[in-house]
Amino acid sequence: MNVTVQSARVPWLLLVFSLPAKSAVQRVGIWRKLQRYGTLPLRSAGHLLPNTPMNQERMEWLATTIRSHKGQASIVQVQAFDDLPADRIEQQFIDARSRDYQKLIHEAKKLATISPARRPSGAVSRIRRRFQELREIEFFETPLRPKLEKILSQLDQPATPNSGRANRGKTAEYTNCIWMTRPRPGIDRVSSAWLIRRFIDPKARFVFGTEPKANPDAIAFDMFCEEGFGHRGEDCTFETLYKQFAIRDGRVKRIAEIIHDADLNDDKFGRSEGHGLDKVLNGWAKQDMPDDELLQRGMELIQGVYDSLT
Repeated sequence: MNVTVQSARVPWLLLVFSLPAKSAVQRVGIWRKLQRYGTLPLRSAGHLLPNTPMNQERMEWLATTIRSHKGQASIVQVQAFDDLPADRIEQQFIDARSRDYQKLIHEAKKLATISPARRPSGAVSRIRRRFQELREIEFFETPLRPKLEKILSQLDQPATPNSGRANRGKTAEYTNCIWMTRPRPGIDRVSSAWLIRRFIDPKARFVFGTEPKANPDAIAFDMFCEEGFGHRGEDCTFETLYKQFAIRDGRVKRIAEIIHDADLNDDKFGRSEGHGLDKVLNGWAKQDMPDDELLQRGMELIQGVYDSLT
């Protein structure tokens, strides 16, 4: 059993509610939230969740919403049900998540039969986003989760045998170089610097300026000029570097999607994580720290994101 659930003094939360018959739209909205929160509908009455602080908060918000629609709602802490043993309740939660995982496994397997170049844009990201949503409401360990994780890992593998660091032929001339970008680096620049140091030029040195010609020996990136590496077509600078140097790493590919959506704000990949990272960087920038410190902090932040991905 989940540790958080075990620690609860009263194991279950039960939401019992009713809405006026004319509240059809509101009823659908409440039902969708119940689905999103992973509640277990009981045949007798009410919707059940394990008693955790997060679930308590969600139940309270739902009850408040229901009452705002002139409905009735009560949240009950339940110790036990006389006709429904705890192990059977747990199994029903597991069965519900298993059905959700089975749907994603079916979709992921279909994608796996399509070459990476021909897969619909953002399809893998959508499955992974849904997977993360399910993880949040997987209150008890579900046997199908490892199977889905394995398929997603396979989908992240490159189409060619090259993997890990960038192609050596392309990086030979970009070793032990000076790289130049604009002052007050934001999310695209700090992530690009991380990519350069991590996969392209381990001994890269970074300088800041607005005019590349002032430092002709430096390689420009994310600057308002035709030299160096920057936005190309619909790609941000990170994506340009990632593709130019043929970096074959599934986690880098996902970071590229995160950075794209945060930098270009077009929701191309449905990745919202980068907006939070961008706000953190903007907050640091307001602290008047030097550009090199801001860049270093940002690179450490992106490294943390990379390490967190599986």
